[in-house]
Amino acid sequence: MNPNDRYAFLAEWYDPTAALLRRYQLFYYPKDGSVEMFDVKNQRIFLRRTKYEDLHQEDLFIGNRVNVFSRQLNLIEYGDQYTANKLGSKKERTLAVVKPDVVTKIGDVLELIYSSNLIVTKAKMTKLTWSQAADFYMEHQTKPFFNNLVQFVSSGPVVAMELMGDEAISIWRRLLGPADSAVARREAPQSVRAQFGTDGIKNVGHGSDSLAAAARELEFFFPSKIGHGPSNTAIFTDCTCCIIKPHAISEGLTGKIVNSISSAGFEISALQMFNVDRANAEEFYEVYKGVVTEYPSMVTELCSGPCMVLEIHGTDTPKSFREFCGPADPEIARHLRPTTLRALYGKDKVKNAVHCTDLAEDGVLEVQYFFKILDG
Repeated sequence: MNPNDRYAFLAEWYDPTAALLRRYQLFYYPKDGSVEMFDVKNQRIFLRRTKYEDLHQEDLFIGNRVNVFSRQLNLIEYGDQYTANKLGSKKERTLAVVKPDVVTKIGDVLELIYSSNLIVTKAKMTKLTWSQAADFYMEHQTKPFFNNLVQFVSSGPVVAMELMGDEAISIWRRLLGPADSAVARREAPQSVRAQFGTDGIKNVGHGSDSLAAAARELEFFFPSKIGHGPSNTAIFTDCTCCIIKPHAISEGLTGKIVNSISSAGFEISALQMFNVDRANAEEFYEVYKGVVTEYPSMVTELCSGPCMVLEIHGTDTPKSFREFCGPADPEIARHLRPTTLRALYGKDKVKNAVHCTDLAEDGVLEVQYFFKILDG
């Protein structure tokens, strides 16, 4: 590798003090992991070439948010043809749907996705009506199994996800295995369907079979133009809010955290990924302003990348779930409550893996903030 090989991106940063979007060229040198930034408007170097441990080549793709010295940059296009050819060619997006029979095992599915070098860029738990499911499976209309399939997929919540990565379409289909779970057990015993599937209908999930299908199917669940697709499953009663923070998502801990929550007996009644902007992060954390010294850092962390928000449902959940998350400081949690989420997955008081509702009376309000206001 030539030491001067570099990848170039056009990036945007929202400057909160000036309330302006600023544009930079971001250069990344894979040889030594250094970065450099150039201010497009003022035509001057903004950041000299500096070694930076927290940015990795796999983070560099269009549409991603990356953090460079605590500035959250949106990568909006490739800066040159070399970068587009090197990094852009094999990247694909595909739709993965986890069917009602395996929604309770969503943590295991997320683990498998992560270990296959795919990333989840969008996710939403939703319940399809019969006619929505029929629309989605329109191409199978004439098949004998059509009615059973539609009936089953609309029988309970599903989790739809946009997966992103090199050759994502074939990797996710290979992970799923043959459509008939019995065949999968014979021919691909490691596959998800072999492990969790029942038959050809109750077969864990769905995966787009081509780029064209992926584009169409992603538009169904995550419309880019109008409306906002099938609605979320939040109940807004007897509930508390859990946010898996951006650092935990980028460290690939989502599946482990979701599994820990489920195996502790908590019911996840809604789940969705959000990209929170600074104004919303400030508003959501307002109760901590002037109360905890970490407030500014908490805001920066929450808007540093995608987070996953869960509605946890059950009696007295705010109190019991808060206890399960443990003390806000993971170091203290590791000493006093070593089996809590923050003890297991947190790094420090800000990057402490999860946020949970602190006051019982705020449970519904916090859930509503995400599932009613931001997803409104």
